[in-house]
Amino acid sequence: MPATAAAKIPPEERLVNLVVALIATDQGLTKDTILTSVAGYREQSEAGASKDALEKMFERDKESLRGLGVPIETIGDWADPDDLREARYRVPTAEYELPEDIEFTPAELALLTLAGGVWSQSSMSDDARSGLRKIRALGDLVDEPIIGFSPRLSLHDPAFPPLQQAIEQSTVVTFPYLKPGEDAPRTRRVQPLALVEYEGRWHVFGIDLDVRADRTFLLQRIVGPVVLTRVSFDPALREGAGDRALAGLEEVAARNSALLEVNPGTEAALRLARRAQPAEQGIRVPYVDEHIFADELASYGPEVRVVAPAELRDRVIDRLAAARDLHRGVS
Repeated sequence: MPATAAAKIPPEERLVNLVVALIATDQGLTKDTILTSVAGYREQSEAGASKDALEKMFERDKESLRGLGVPIETIGDWADPDDLREARYRVPTAEYELPEDIEFTPAELALLTLAGGVWSQSSMSDDARSGLRKIRALGDLVDEPIIGFSPRLSLHDPAFPPLQQAIEQSTVVTFPYLKPGEDAPRTRRVQPLALVEYEGRWHVFGIDLDVRADRTFLLQRIVGPVVLTRVSFDPALREGAGDRALAGLEEVAARNSALLEVNPGTEAALRLARRAQPAEQGIRVPYVDEHIFADELASYGPEVRVVAPAELRDRVIDRLAAARDLHRGVS
């Protein structure tokens, strides 16, 4: 009978109970107190589960909660901080409280909550997750009419999450990178300093350790796993890195621009207009990577025509011809 009662408490309910218990205490709770009093552990203990099994369950639950962005603080013996035999655990209330001098109107809260909902948890920094927790902890002060209209920004580049983790931890990474015109990727060893979005595409900016110089890498050219090494670097290197990266990308784009004729009212017109300047013959659009931009222009089909430069026009034609041949079954 006790085992049946224990089995009725699902893991997610046990996690909720643990969070509530750790938030409710200022002094923190010892592991023994948690295992004997928090619902989900208590029932398992009463059902005969060993202390070793319960402790392993608690350690897994802690890691799960930290992975979800819930900060769990470990308080050791003040005389011997490394002695965790009588350690106490809690969720710092500061993580769920905004400064007293900050106030938001219901409309502002709605927009902040909406913005937080747009980004998946894997793409948010620790600071962003902490801020979102504090906003949500304010309760039901949100205007309801716009809730439900929440777009999702999905990151299709699998390199994004490990690169973001490496930046936050100031850790050197390696990854295979395939440049246009090369037959095989080359392994890059980089101190990643910032992730920046430009022209709707994500780039990682950092120091290429093999050439000892700043480099910007397009994430979609990373063709294999990003590996976090055990080598760290000075976090101060990250200061101003995002601004430097964007300045460099804008400098490259200023040297490369395409003269395009675009059919009005089309998807191409809508997407290109936000970064275009009017010209005597159509619009002029700056770009960073000729190959990637050619892919984009080819995807619009007959909605856009490249007037100049000729090299870009040829690349778009090659892609359209390849698509035509593929549909005709030509190898």
